[in-house]
Amino acid sequence: MSEDAKTPPTPVDVGETYEVEIEDTGKEGDGIARIDNFVVFIPDAEVGEEVKIEIKTVKHTFAVGEIVE
Repeated sequence: MSEDAKTPPTPVDVGETYEVEIEDTGKEGDGIARIDNFVVFIPDAEVGEEVKIEIKTVKHTFAVGEIVE
């Protein structure tokens, strides 16, 4: 089995944009949204906001986005 087969693909990629709703706040104060149950942290976002984000970083268990609108 290859390494790729062991790690499930993430539902987001760097550079993609999404319309998301901020559902929660992380312990560092970042907003949290979910895309297909995948956690995305968005700095400077508040719970309840609907924002357009661009994905900046993708890890195995989470991503980091930036508000673009």
